[in-house]
Amino acid sequence: MKTDVEELSPTRVKLSVEVPFDELKPSIDKAYREVARQVRIPGFRPGRVPPRIIDQRVGRAPVLEQAVNDAIPELYGKAVEQQELFALGRPEVEITSLDDGKELAFTAEFDIRPKFDLPDLSSISVTIDNATVTPDDVEEYLSTLRERFASLKGVQRTAENGDYVSIDLSATVDGEPVEDAQASGLSYEVGSGSMLEGLDDAVTGMSQGESKTFSTELAGGERAGDEAEVTVTVHSVKVKELPDFDDDFAQLASEFDTIGELRADTRRRLEAMRQQQQAIQARDRALETLLDQVDIPLPDSIVEEEAHRLEHSMHDQIERASADWGTYLQMVGKSEEEFSADLHDQARRSVKIGLGLDQVAKQEDLGVNDAELSYFVTQQAEQMGVDPQLLARQIAEGGQIGAAAAEVVRGKAMALLASRVQIKDEAGHELDYNTLLGIDDEGGEDASEAEAAGEEAEEAGAQADAADAALAGDADEDADEDEDAE
Repeated sequence: MKTDVEELSPTRVKLSVEVPFDELKPSIDKAYREVARQVRIPGFRPGRVPPRIIDQRVGRAPVLEQAVNDAIPELYGKAVEQQELFALGRPEVEITSLDDGKELAFTAEFDIRPKFDLPDLSSISVTIDNATVTPDDVEEYLSTLRERFASLKGVQRTAENGDYVSIDLSATVDGEPVEDAQASGLSYEVGSGSMLEGLDDAVTGMSQGESKTFSTELAGGERAGDEAEVTVTVHSVKVKELPDFDDDFAQLASEFDTIGELRADTRRRLEAMRQQQQAIQARDRALETLLDQVDIPLPDSIVEEEAHRLEHSMHDQIERASADWGTYLQMVGKSEEEFSADLHDQARRSVKIGLGLDQVAKQEDLGVNDAELSYFVTQQAEQMGVDPQLLARQIAEGGQIGAAAAEVVRGKAMALLASRVQIKDEAGHELDYNTLLGIDDEGGEDASEAEAAGEEAEEAGAQADAADAALAGDADEDADEDEDAE
């Protein structure tokens, strides 16, 4: 087999392939067997028709067509491997010559992974937020905790801002009751502004048993936007009482006996949370900094596929929300052209992230082991609410093991990048990414690395999901998808 490559752009090539006819013999024999099973010729059992009879009765052309369609995917894969190309997406295949008994020639035009160099990862420096937890932070958290254990106590006075009232509401438009604007026993915080406009002014100063009518525009229902007369009746006025901040509260709200122990544990929890936030920030800024320093040519077809996937996903979300596309565009304040431009910007970023992480993985010779892949599948199953074994079987039967493994490898590439760069907080303290994650190098290393790889893979998938199918599949799979079209 003879192959030749013409570079059309930094991301696209045209591969020319010439194949001696004797290399097609297995496919031709297979095609004769397939045709023999399909045709009905008197005197011969199905599947037992000799090739010369098929040539006489059916013709050689259908056999050659089927043989070529069967052979091209494998020939294409061998040619790509021979030229050491990394094919992306589906090839555009054209048969340029089919000389029966002599040779088959075809061309395949397709995108390839662009070639580019990465900077020394250890030369990259990022600055992240401080993780300092102040006494005010601790008190703010504990105040929120007290709010969760607050109780409401009835008072015999008029309603004030911050009180909770139990109310009935009924609305009329032009003297006719609005059926879907009647409610009773509602609990409402005065001053929250979470219901009808004008309600706060109406209930402020009202006492238990009083009613008042005010005018407002209905916010929902069949008469949304109509001016209505709304009557509000107050059944009770209550104030929020917070529990005393003492040892009894510590025992009520936690497993600790004293408020001092609860305060100390709160500080530890906040520090751990801030440290996790630092790790996420370090990873994201390391990736952003790397991509800013690298010029990566982006394959146009892959960007278009990603943009199409994003748009399709957005349409699905809007349909599930029982909305329409035009209304959504009005809500976000964008025209169709502006929204499409934004989608393409997102698509370019997604593809660039995928290519950048793939290059890190290639440069560092990263792979995936069974533990990491199993952890990733288990994570995905938990998020989807399905049995991990069922999801694993679906991935295997759907031929998606390669894509899943590629996602895990990208996650490992992101983790490796974050662990290589120089990280400092705003105070100038040097930090270590693995320490921020809480990974212990001395014990449980395999389990920790598998968990970290799974978590990073989830983030990498969220950032570059659409590029996975195009960038992770091998050349043979891409060619198989085009077989019928050819």
